[in-house]
Amino acid sequence: MPKRETETKKNMLEDQVISIGRVTKVTKGGRHFRFLATVVVGNRKGLVGLGSGKSNEVPEAIKKALQAANKNVIKVSLVDNRTIPHEAIAKVGRAEVLLKPAKKGTGLIAGGAARAILELAGVKDAVSKSLGSNTKVNVAKATLEALKCQRTAEQVAELRGKKVEEL
Repeated sequence: MPKRETETKKNMLEDQVISIGRVTKVTKGGRHFRFLATVVVGNRKGLVGLGSGKSNEVPEAIKKALQAANKNVIKVSLVDNRTIPHEAIAKVGRAEVLLKPAKKGTGLIAGGAARAILELAGVKDAVSKSLGSNTKVNVAKATLEALKCQRTAEQVAELRGKKVEEL
Protein backbone atom coordinates (compact mmCIF):
# COMPACT_ATOMS: atom_id res chain seq x y z
CA MET A 1 0.00 0.00 0.00
CA PRO A 2 1.36 3.44 -0.88
CA LYS A 3 2.79 5.68 1.83
CA ARG A 4 2.53 9.45 1.54
CA GLU A 5 3.67 12.36 3.67
CA THR A 6 1.22 14.97 4.91
CA GLU A 7 1.98 18.32 6.50
CA THR A 8 0.40 19.06 9.87
CA LYS A 9 0.69 21.99 12.23
CA LYS A 10 3.14 20.17 14.52
CA ASN A 11 5.38 18.17 12.19
CA MET A 12 5.50 15.78 9.25
CA LEU A 13 3.23 12.76 9.57
CA GLU A 14 3.44 9.78 7.25
CA ASP A 15 0.22 7.97 6.33
CA GLN A 16 -0.67 4.47 5.24
CA VAL A 17 -4.00 3.08 4.04
CA ILE A 18 -4.97 0.01 6.08
CA SER A 19 -8.16 -0.99 4.30
CA ILE A 20 -10.61 0.11 1.64
CA GLY A 21 -14.01 -1.55 1.69
CA ARG A 22 -17.16 -1.21 -0.38
CA VAL A 23 -20.35 -0.75 1.61
CA THR A 24 -23.81 -1.16 0.09
CA LYS A 25 -27.11 0.44 1.04
CA VAL A 26 -30.09 -1.31 -0.54
CA THR A 27 -33.00 1.03 -1.20
CA LYS A 28 -36.27 0.85 -3.14
CA GLY A 29 -34.45 2.28 -6.17
CA GLY A 30 -31.61 -0.26 -6.06
CA ARG A 31 -28.17 -0.56 -4.48
CA HIS A 32 -26.09 2.48 -3.49
CA PHE A 33 -22.36 1.80 -3.21
CA ARG A 34 -19.97 3.84 -1.09
CA PHE A 35 -16.37 3.31 -0.02
CA LEU A 36 -14.97 3.10 3.51
CA ALA A 37 -11.27 3.82 4.00
CA THR A 38 -9.19 3.34 7.16
CA VAL A 39 -5.90 5.23 7.42
CA VAL A 40 -3.11 5.34 10.02
CA VAL A 41 -0.77 8.36 10.40
CA GLY A 42 2.46 8.63 12.40
CA ASN A 43 5.87 10.29 12.58
CA ARG A 44 7.87 7.16 13.60
CA LYS A 45 8.92 9.01 16.79
CA GLY A 46 6.02 8.30 19.15
CA LEU A 47 3.00 9.95 17.50
CA VAL A 48 0.31 7.82 15.84
CA GLY A 49 -3.35 8.21 14.88
CA LEU A 50 -6.13 6.18 13.26
CA GLY A 51 -9.13 7.40 11.30
CA SER A 52 -11.78 6.22 8.86
CA GLY A 53 -13.88 8.00 6.25
CA LYS A 54 -16.72 7.11 3.91
CA SER A 55 -17.57 8.60 0.51
CA ASN A 56 -18.85 7.84 -2.97
CA GLU A 57 -15.29 7.82 -4.37
CA VAL A 58 -12.16 6.13 -2.99
CA PRO A 59 -9.86 9.23 -3.03
CA GLU A 60 -12.47 11.29 -1.17
CA ALA A 61 -12.89 8.51 1.43
CA ILE A 62 -9.09 8.39 1.94
CA LYS A 63 -9.00 12.18 2.33
CA LYS A 64 -11.74 12.08 4.99
CA ALA A 65 -10.00 9.21 6.79
CA LEU A 66 -6.73 11.19 6.76
CA GLN A 67 -8.43 14.19 8.38
CA ALA A 68 -9.98 11.94 11.05
CA ALA A 69 -6.61 10.26 11.72
CA ASN A 70 -4.87 13.64 12.12
CA LYS A 71 -7.49 14.63 14.72
CA ASN A 72 -6.97 11.40 16.70
CA VAL A 73 -3.15 11.50 17.04
CA ILE A 74 -1.85 10.16 20.37
CA LYS A 75 1.59 10.10 22.03
CA VAL A 76 3.05 6.62 22.55
CA SER A 77 5.48 5.80 25.40
CA LEU A 78 8.67 4.28 23.97
CA VAL A 79 11.68 2.83 25.80
CA ASP A 80 15.03 3.83 24.21
CA ASN A 81 13.02 5.05 21.17
CA ARG A 82 12.72 1.43 19.98
CA THR A 83 10.30 -0.70 22.03
CA ILE A 84 7.25 -0.57 24.30
CA PRO A 85 7.60 -0.45 28.12
CA HIS A 86 5.57 -3.56 29.01
CA GLU A 87 3.21 -6.29 27.81
CA ALA A 88 -0.37 -5.25 26.99
CA ILE A 89 -3.59 -6.84 25.76
CA ALA A 90 -6.42 -4.82 24.22
CA LYS A 91 -9.76 -5.95 22.86
CA VAL A 92 -12.04 -4.19 20.36
CA GLY A 93 -15.07 -6.16 19.19
CA ARG A 94 -13.91 -9.77 18.89
CA ALA A 95 -10.38 -8.76 17.87
CA GLU A 96 -7.81 -9.06 20.63
CA VAL A 97 -4.19 -7.92 20.28
CA LEU A 98 -1.24 -8.87 22.49
CA LEU A 99 1.84 -6.61 22.42
CA LYS A 100 5.15 -7.61 24.02
CA PRO A 101 8.44 -5.69 24.25
CA ALA A 102 11.47 -7.34 22.64
CA LYS A 103 15.26 -7.20 22.92
CA LYS A 104 17.29 -4.87 20.73
CA GLY A 105 17.78 -6.34 17.26
CA THR A 106 14.65 -8.52 17.35
CA GLY A 107 12.79 -6.32 14.89
CA LEU A 108 9.07 -5.83 14.56
CA ILE A 109 7.25 -9.16 14.59
CA ALA A 110 3.71 -8.22 13.63
CA GLY A 111 1.42 -8.57 10.66
CA GLY A 112 -1.23 -6.63 8.83
CA ALA A 113 -2.86 -3.65 10.51
CA ALA A 114 -0.90 -4.10 13.77
CA ARG A 115 2.40 -3.84 11.88
CA ALA A 116 1.36 -0.64 10.10
CA ILE A 117 0.39 1.05 13.38
CA LEU A 118 3.52 -0.08 15.26
CA GLU A 119 5.81 1.00 12.39
CA LEU A 120 4.29 4.47 12.15
CA ALA A 121 4.38 4.82 15.96
CA GLY A 122 8.15 4.29 15.87
CA VAL A 123 8.29 0.86 17.55
CA LYS A 124 11.31 -1.03 16.18
CA ASP A 125 11.51 -4.08 18.48
CA ALA A 126 8.25 -5.72 19.58
CA VAL A 127 6.17 -8.85 19.20
CA SER A 128 2.47 -8.69 18.33
CA LYS A 129 -0.06 -11.50 18.32
CA SER A 130 -3.60 -11.26 17.03
CA LEU A 131 -5.97 -13.32 19.16
CA GLY A 132 -9.58 -13.85 18.13
CA SER A 133 -10.94 -12.10 15.04
CA ASN A 134 -8.54 -10.77 12.39
CA THR A 135 -10.76 -7.94 11.11
CA LYS A 136 -8.32 -5.26 9.90
CA VAL A 137 -10.15 -2.26 11.37
CA ASN A 138 -10.74 -3.86 14.78
CA VAL A 139 -7.16 -5.19 14.98
CA ALA A 140 -5.92 -1.65 14.20
CA LYS A 141 -8.15 -0.13 16.90
CA ALA A 142 -7.09 -2.79 19.44
CA THR A 143 -3.39 -2.16 18.68
CA LEU A 144 -3.93 1.56 19.24
CA GLU A 145 -5.71 0.84 22.55
CA ALA A 146 -2.81 -1.39 23.66
CA LEU A 147 -0.36 1.42 22.82
CA LYS A 148 -2.50 3.97 24.73
CA CYS A 149 -2.27 1.97 27.98
CA GLN A 150 1.57 1.81 27.90
CA ARG A 151 3.25 3.50 30.91
CA THR A 152 6.98 4.04 31.44
CA ALA A 153 8.61 3.43 34.84
CA GLU A 154 8.87 7.21 35.32
CA GLN A 155 5.13 7.69 34.71
CA VAL A 156 4.22 4.88 37.15
CA ALA A 157 6.56 6.32 39.83
CA GLU A 158 5.01 9.77 39.38
CA LEU A 159 1.48 8.35 39.72
CA ARG A 160 2.44 6.55 42.95
CA GLY A 161 4.38 9.52 44.32
CA LYS A 162 7.62 7.52 44.53
CA LYS A 163 11.03 7.50 42.90
CA VAL A 164 11.90 5.10 40.07
CA GLU A 165 14.41 3.30 42.37
CA GLU A 166 11.64 2.48 44.86
CA LEU A 167 9.57 0.54 42.31
